Amino acid sequence: MTKSKILFKEEIYKIIGACMKVHSALGSGFLEAIYDEALKKEFTKSNIPFKSQVKLNVFYEGEQLKKYYKADFICYDKILLEIKSVSQIPVAFYAQVKNYLTATKMELGMLINFGESSLTYKRIINSKT
Repeated sequence: MTKSKILFKEEIYKIIGACMKVHSALGSGFLEAIYDEALKKEFTKSNIPFKSQVKLNVFYEGEQLKKYYKADFICYDKILLEIKSVSQIPVAFYAQVKNYLTATKMELGMLINFGESSLTYKRIINSKT
């Protein structure tokens, strides 16, 4: 039996730690934009390299479309982060992250929800890489 390797384990640990710190300080119930701003501050304090509101181009039959996605964060140039503030994560949000991963050809995405009493998160692997 082969042991499976957790992708970007240390980086994810730091990202989740920063998210937990923000959630502990603010709690649930704020709009996504509040958590976004607080995360930027926490990522900077925690020395987590990130880009915010990253434009992701979409192609159809090899041609770039005018419309595009915007990912909330890309951390360490390799982990896509989508944040939400909802009472329960609908299935459509998982599909959204999968689409972002397909568009970027990145291996790993994280769906993080600040809207529940405890921070919830889900790792999403791009099976197409």
